[in-house]
Amino acid sequence: MVRHVVLLTFDEAATAEEIEAVATALRTLPALIPELRNYVVGVDLGLADDNADVQVVADTDDLDGYFAYRDHPEHQRILIEQIRPILSSRTASQIDW
Repeated sequence: MVRHVVLLTFDEAATAEEIEAVATALRTLPALIPELRNYVVGVDLGLADDNADVQVVADTDDLDGYFAYRDHPEHQRILIEQIRPILSSRTASQIDW
């Protein structure tokens, strides 16, 4: 299995509504991408000032499944239209587990 973990930090001008809209949009992806075996999206609880704003954990059976998720048109649309306009930084990692 491949686990993809990404932490998104948005710029200071991003509103709580915009951040929640990103999370809501990302949560639609499991219904569209059958390669996703487990998919968790969460908005940070705000317990520390230097935390990321949104966390995504995506599990797929293999690399092909990961690439199907990464390249899916709806995922790309969300990235381009909702995430990148307010993105300050992104950290990600993929592991075999």
